[in-house]
Amino acid sequence: MANTKSCSLEDILALLVGQKIVEQDKASMISTLVSLQDRKNLHPLEIIAKRQWSNVSRPDEVLTLDVLTDWLAEQSGMERYHFDPLKMDVGACTSIISYAYASRFGILPVKVIDTEVVIAVSDPFKFEWKDEIGRIVNRPINTVLANPEELKAYALEFYSISRAMDGAGANQSGTPSTLQNLEQLIELGNVGSVDADDQHIVSIVDWLMQYAFTQRASDIHIEPRREQGNVRFRIDGVMHQVYEIPANITAAVISRIKIMGRLDVAEKRRPQDGRIKTLTPAGVEVELRLSSMPTAFGEKLVLRIFDPEVLVKNFAALGLEKKEGEIWNHMIEQPHGIILVTGPTGSGKTTTLYTSLKHLARPEVNVCTIEDPIELVEPRFNQMQVQHNIDLDFASGVKTLLRQDPDIIMVGEIRDQETAEMAVQAALTGHLVLSTLHTNDAPSAIARLAEIGVPPYLISATLIGVVAQRLIRTLCPHCKQSHEINQQNWDALIKPWKTSAPERISQAEGCLECRQTGFKGRVGIYEMMPISEPLKHEINHDFDLARFRKVAIKQGMKPLNLAGAQKIAKGVTTIEEVLKVAPPRYDG
Repeated sequence: MANTKSCSLEDILALLVGQKIVEQDKASMISTLVSLQDRKNLHPLEIIAKRQWSNVSRPDEVLTLDVLTDWLAEQSGMERYHFDPLKMDVGACTSIISYAYASRFGILPVKVIDTEVVIAVSDPFKFEWKDEIGRIVNRPINTVLANPEELKAYALEFYSISRAMDGAGANQSGTPSTLQNLEQLIELGNVGSVDADDQHIVSIVDWLMQYAFTQRASDIHIEPRREQGNVRFRIDGVMHQVYEIPANITAAVISRIKIMGRLDVAEKRRPQDGRIKTLTPAGVEVELRLSSMPTAFGEKLVLRIFDPEVLVKNFAALGLEKKEGEIWNHMIEQPHGIILVTGPTGSGKTTTLYTSLKHLARPEVNVCTIEDPIELVEPRFNQMQVQHNIDLDFASGVKTLLRQDPDIIMVGEIRDQETAEMAVQAALTGHLVLSTLHTNDAPSAIARLAEIGVPPYLISATLIGVVAQRLIRTLCPHCKQSHEINQQNWDALIKPWKTSAPERISQAEGCLECRQTGFKGRVGIYEMMPISEPLKHEINHDFDLARFRKVAIKQGMKPLNLAGAQKIAKGVTTIEEVLKVAPPRYDG
């Protein structure tokens, strides 16, 4: 720092006044009024940030803790560090020093590799700890400056989870960590010796869930391996490694979650499904769907997190353009017939259907669903779950629902001829049926229905329309930058269509808000295919998919890659993101 080598409140204020950032009378007042307790518990920057003063030199800038930390880093010549817990090895970082030592000096190891140890500090002038830690790690130590409030919060969180891991490990009864191998899984299904109700295990599970909520994860994967268990999160469609847990603790964590989801804890050789309802750190109710399966080293568990805001989304929030929204609204407002949503697993079909059902579920309408499993409980629907153990499948579920005086029926998926025939029967008897199919595009849904045995004349008579969809990552609004378009990439995307390229498009840059990925959130792209009269004429015993596709395009169907191109032109995403999920498929 230019004029001081101290991080005291008085020295910080003096420098802020000298640089015309804070007014002298405010500095004098705060210096006099701050209590001894605040001085003891809070960093000087935290004390100043609590006042929410404006920068005298730049009145539009509020002196937040982040702004002040950036300023202090600049004054001290130290690199500013921003925490990204997904990129930190928590176990390695907390093994260097104790929590008491870290708290005493306001420091936290954030990177531990063979060539160096990086330690985040809140005071850029207090280094009496450095020689001692240097002798312990026997590696060069680099220091970076962090937001003091974040440093304290992450230190508490990381050391708490490490203590829970250590405590759980100390409670094991000496069974070696390699106990979960393929032979023992087949022979005994043994998962180790740590108690699932142990307080340390409870703490680990609570931390994992809360951590997933704060990181906007859609799925938590807990995967057993020979020596270590992996915990990974899926965020915006991409998997991130989060933590490595000893194999026996992994088994206890999985058992704890199975207890919470009311699964059979003793059954480890057969896949099981369950659900948990809990609260996010913000106090919002959230549902998690559990799925377990046996693997070579024990049970693998996946928790699908259902966004509580799914049902309050409007069609624009899902990604439907104005014209697409009008087409979709027209389709779902029909009194009877079948509407299909197609796409691979994880393409947002369930979100589209739930949002549409919520839109349709008025007091005068009876909405009934048959699902496998019920993905999100909604009080305005009458939801039934497939249960194969008592022969309650989709087909028999639809048959039951038809006796329940429904207006609208949602069938989770049409998988076989019997379910398809029941869906057609429901549509013919005056009901609106919404369902999903696994096909690559909208026209292929007709071929798929024909394959599973639905006669063409019934498809033609009942099908209102088909929508194919994909999810694409959206550019982070905080850091995306405008660039000149690469004409070659654009031509590859829209081939063979003659769609003019925009002059400039947005590209991913990366910032703190998006963890340097350049992307934040996802949105849908849609291929809308209402069944018009010309398309009905094409659905016959001589059905030709290529010819049908051409007629659909002439009738106004916009292929997925062109729907993606529209999002690119609006600066929502990139060419590369669209090509990943919607490569060009059509040849004219």
